[in-house]
Amino acid sequence: MRINLTKKNLVNLVYMQIGFSKQVSEHLIDDFFSLIISNLKKEKKIKLSKFGTFSVRQKKTRIGRNPKTKEKKTISERNVILFKPSKEFREFVNHNINE
Repeated sequence: MRINLTKKNLVNLVYMQIGFSKQVSEHLIDDFFSLIISNLKKEKKIKLSKFGTFSVRQKKTRIGRNPKTKEKKTISERNVILFKPSKEFREFVNHNINE
């Protein structure tokens, strides 16, 4: 079963565990995400120690096909965000699955 972690959940976790007010917790979460986004735009890569690396890669224009109608279309050039988990994060996830 998939559980979605929302911004509201993160704000409540910071509020409950650290004790900041909900408003301060929300600003903290907003600033954290803004920092990641702005650094990705500027540097094209950001590494969070013991978590993983986010990077931006540019995909070239290519020909795609609608599988339902078999109609060919051009898929435009675009940037995509990649995530590569760190060794510690992979080990943590795999260790918890095997238990």
